[in-house]
Amino acid sequence: MQTCVERPLKVTLFLYAFFHFTTTFFPNDLLLLFMAISGIAFFIFTSIHLSISKCKLPFTIFIISFIVMVSAKMNILETLQNGAIEMRHIIGLLIVVPLISYVLQEEPYIEDVMGLFYRFINTGKKFYFTLLLFTQIIAYFLLFGSITMMYQFVQIVLHEKTSENWEYFKGTALLRAFGLSTLWVVSIPSFVYAVETLNASLWLSIFQGFIFAICGSFLAMVFMSIRMKRAKMDITTELQLELQRLLKTAESHDVQVKKTIEFSLLFVSLFGTIFLLHGLFHFQLMVLIPLVIIGWMFFFYVWKGKLRKFFAVIKDYASNKVVGQSYQLSLMISVGVLINALHGTNFSTMFMKGLHAIQATFPFINFLYILPFIVILLGFCGLGPLTVMVLVAGILQSMPLPYPPELMVLAITSGSAISIFISPIVMPVIVLSASNGLGMLTNGIKFNWKFALSFYVMIQLYIQVMYQFVY
Repeated sequence: MQTCVERPLKVTLFLYAFFHFTTTFFPNDLLLLFMAISGIAFFIFTSIHLSISKCKLPFTIFIISFIVMVSAKMNILETLQNGAIEMRHIIGLLIVVPLISYVLQEEPYIEDVMGLFYRFINTGKKFYFTLLLFTQIIAYFLLFGSITMMYQFVQIVLHEKTSENWEYFKGTALLRAFGLSTLWVVSIPSFVYAVETLNASLWLSIFQGFIFAICGSFLAMVFMSIRMKRAKMDITTELQLELQRLLKTAESHDVQVKKTIEFSLLFVSLFGTIFLLHGLFHFQLMVLIPLVIIGWMFFFYVWKGKLRKFFAVIKDYASNKVVGQSYQLSLMISVGVLINALHGTNFSTMFMKGLHAIQATFPFINFLYILPFIVILLGFCGLGPLTVMVLVAGILQSMPLPYPPELMVLAITSGSAISIFISPIVMPVIVLSASNGLGMLTNGIKFNWKFALSFYVMIQLYIQVMYQFVY
């Protein structure tokens, strides 16, 4: 049954993507209708393919949407049509972004970069901090797949180190790094969606997010150092022994330099092209990024003299990998329907009244204090960072909140980051637990709650000072 459904699932997904990109440049009401129909059909085929038991969250959100529509006496067909295309841009982004990983897997870039900069990673603190920074860069290419890839790399160096303290050293570096990447990495869909939906400045949002990602990295290193001192572990000595072992089989210096330059060019060319085109032509980010990724990949394979492989990669992704995205994409469709249904009610008005009531009771508390906790709470309910961001930012979009959009982006992305640090049921923690064999509660709350609390305080100090005295 699942095999029979897989083909129509792919067809409806490709039709949805085709109608999305076509109507972006050539608006047409009939094609928008076809896109909505293909979106609903895709949701149905995904539910059959994965079974309702594995699609509990999208299906539950869809049921809630129907309850809202019936209760508010809304036009159900019209709401479904508008809801199915509400998340069209984020769905287009999610379909294309995973293609970046093919480029990074062409060469052993990570090993060569680390080998070249041996002097900068030959102590415990340097190695930990490098993992924090490098995982954020790799997240630009692989999203939360960076956790698995970087864990595999760390295991090459520290495969014999398996105690809980060593797993703390390895796991917290990767999980905290990925959480911090959601503050600034432009290819992270949740970040892009928050910036675009709240009409924030891309440059300022990335700049302030990057600054706090660096501050968060130093804070993470402080917590790691305290933990290792209490455990009386000499990380540096054991790390140096392992690194010396690896250097004996490393590539030559010239090869490492070449691969490091290539990796730098790949990063700058992708990042720079997005920035340049957005700055010059003010394209929508969620439309621009997928198109830039495809063009960037095409020129990479031309540069490598492997043009045929580009088409082979696209074929392999379309045939074998894109179905793996079906759960996430169907979730976006269901969230889109819910947001559209809520927009047709007085939910925004009730929310604003509730917010004013809280501020009247507690004058010293503003919404920017509360916003991260809303995201964190939804994360503990099983909603991933992207789903939470789409739901919260999509609802906030219709509310006349008196806060600077850049501060709202930082508040909402900090909540997303903290959710990644401590929630035991979000995908990054699940992926890490699958890699290191520790429980999700251990990788999440046990290892990171103190760090998460300190990070929240640090972010809020900046947000409240900026809101009270600058804006």
